[in-house]
Amino acid sequence: MTVLILADDLDPTADGMVRELVDRGAAVCRVNTGWFPAQLSISAELRGASWCGHLRTPRHRVELEEITSVWFRSPTAFRFPEGWTRVERQHSHNEAKFGLGGVLTSLPAFWVNHPNRVADAVYKPNQLVVAAQVGMTVPDTLVTNEPEAVRRFAAGADDGSVITKTLGAAAITEEGRRKVTFTRRVPRADLDDLAGVELTAHQFQRWVPKAYDVRVVVVGDHHWAVSITSDSESGRLDFRNDYDALNYELIDESDEMHDGINRYMKRFGLVYGAFDFVVDHSGEWSFLECNPGGQYGWLEAATGAPITATLACLLAEGTSS
Repeated sequence: MTVLILADDLDPTADGMVRELVDRGAAVCRVNTGWFPAQLSISAELRGASWCGHLRTPRHRVELEEITSVWFRSPTAFRFPEGWTRVERQHSHNEAKFGLGGVLTSLPAFWVNHPNRVADAVYKPNQLVVAAQVGMTVPDTLVTNEPEAVRRFAAGADDGSVITKTLGAAAITEEGRRKVTFTRRVPRADLDDLAGVELTAHQFQRWVPKAYDVRVVVVGDHHWAVSITSDSESGRLDFRNDYDALNYELIDESDEMHDGINRYMKRFGLVYGAFDFVVDHSGEWSFLECNPGGQYGWLEAATGAPITATLACLLAEGTSS
């Protein structure tokens, strides 16, 4: 009976989960897929309808048959020798993905969340459609690479207020530095020169005049809704801009919102989700996104919500029921 944690090397939230599971007497093995193949190896043999074998690191060995739960936290990409060609890297990456990844995802284990479910749930256009289908309010949204479509969309806004934000990861690494993109307003002056929009897909949304943000962290049947208010203008636009200006408070969801979130989770087959909403001055919640691997550690520290303990209990028991 082993809980496998797949996480980045430096991850304080994963560190806390390891401590919590050990305190509960659970066997834990933490690895990073980025260790493969230099510091992580696999040997798996198909016997009947299940894989038998092991994962091995320089310090640990875990039997595949003993893995009862997997926390797919935030592992990094496989790392191959620097001297390899692009073709060699691509081929080896594909083989590792379908080999190591294929064996792990086929284990009869309880996943938080299964990578296949995550793969479906990370597409933001899909998230917006499902959120609307389960009864949530969703801001008017445009996905385009046509500059004229952006102008028409902005002209349709009552006050001309439009924001833009990434469809995928908000951070990139360039020249050895990590750079983060934030939600930003699109001023009317920018509409006169939209050069570059045509080069890839972009997301634009109507700005919702917000009173505050809410992040709802869901673990199985447990919900924690945290209001996030900011004392700075930049933080009110995107709370990630200014964490020092933020204030947090545990609040209650409406029964309707609680049920809608549960329907959303069921549609995607998720056990864990971090939902982001904006709440306007009338109290209406508008869905922004759900990150199936979203952060929660800073909210747990700020509010005392027992998220790690609850998630550890599910992993130790191997079930969300």
